[in-house]
Amino acid sequence: MSEVKAKTPHGEMTIDQLAEIQPGMAATMKVVGERFTQTYYAAKGGNWKLAAYQLNQLRAAFRTAKVTRPKFAEDLEAFDKEYLAPIFKAIHDKEWGQFEASFRRGEAGSDMYHDKRGVSYIRYRLPDGAPSNLHLGPPETFRREAGT
Repeated sequence: MSEVKAKTPHGEMTIDQLAEIQPGMAATMKVVGERFTQTYYAAKGGNWKLAAYQLNQLRAAFRTAKVTRPKFAEDLEAFDKEYLAPIFKAIHDKEWGQFEASFRRGEAGSDMYHDKRGVSYIRYRLPDGAPSNLHLGPPETFRREAGT
């Protein structure tokens, strides 16, 4: 029986080789942390559509991780249901107070899951300032400056 191979412009790879190069949880969690931060500052700035987009992209990273790192699937599903779903509801309702309370519960929840997984040295911290690479206010307030 021959090994299944995938063809790329650069050569062939086995399915096992493709599986080996899938991102680990460290890479996934870097993306998750960035999206979580962007969700917060977009909501705070009143850009609810961007907040929803960022949270949806965070959840997409979770869906991928559940496939590529199945030992984390149950925890990722539970975190989504318990912490991310209430944040998404607050975004949908455009309710800042509800959003902030749910977001803060999510921060504490991430600590609990890091503790459970034996990585209590990892703690998400919301940066003091908003990311500067995105317009985080309502879309109608965006104005591009000349030369930018």
